Amino acid sequence: MFGQEGFGLRLEWGGEGVAALGELCAVLVVVDVLSFTTSVDVAVGRGAAVKPVRWTDRASAVPTANPAWTLRPSSLATVPAGELLELPSPNGATLCDLASGTGAAVLAGCLRNADAVALAALEIADGRPIGVIPAGERWGIDINTTKAEQVFGPLRPCVEDFLGAGAILSALVERTSARASVEARVAADAYRGAAERLDEVVAGCVSGRELVEAGHAGDVEVATRVNVSKAAPRLVDGVLRG
Repeated sequence: MFGQEGFGLRLEWGGEGVAALGELCAVLVVVDVLSFTTSVDVAVGRGAAVKPVRWTDRASAVPTANPAWTLRPSSLATVPAGELLELPSPNGATLCDLASGTGAAVLAGCLRNADAVALAALEIADGRPIGVIPAGERWGIDINTTKAEQVFGPLRPCVEDFLGAGAILSALVERTSARASVEARVAADAYRGAAERLDEVVAGCVSGRELVEAGHAGDVEVATRVNVSKAAPRLVDGVLRG
């Protein structure tokens, strides 16, 4: 029952969630609000494309043409159309690559494109189940270092990804008669409850505070702009495009 059988809208966390839902759902939506899927949305919205790179493969990733373009969403505001970025991340990028092997269509969702991704998921699924995967964080990973000895620790569910998943599920619930699992419904309810103070909630959670204290409050602001994007990045042949 870990696949939430019998429900059209489902939610599970992280890589374990991809494994549980991947072969049961027509579409998997990966959500990593701070920051991979937000960065993807910004880049794809400008006509660029993103190759997600597993964190363990980051040393072999091809450097981007401009070293100023990074996983920080605000850094991608000037990416030109046609650019292909290789972005490693321990959560969103790794999960997108993992999900690509399940047979499900893979979309990258966030708060910025929640409605657009929900509409795309419904069209692709055509009545079949949709799984939403909040990435969460991993204990023991420091994205500011390339030390080879880093080991993925256990999953840390995080507020921002739960709310991002909830925004997408809220949009799905409004647009389909498909039954939502309890897990999916609770996420949608959480998003609706926090919607009017979303920027405050995300900036105040652990991940948001970490970015703000590092001087990256602008990235949190970019990530909490709800439904400002029409992009629905889909993973095709290993690359996320609009």
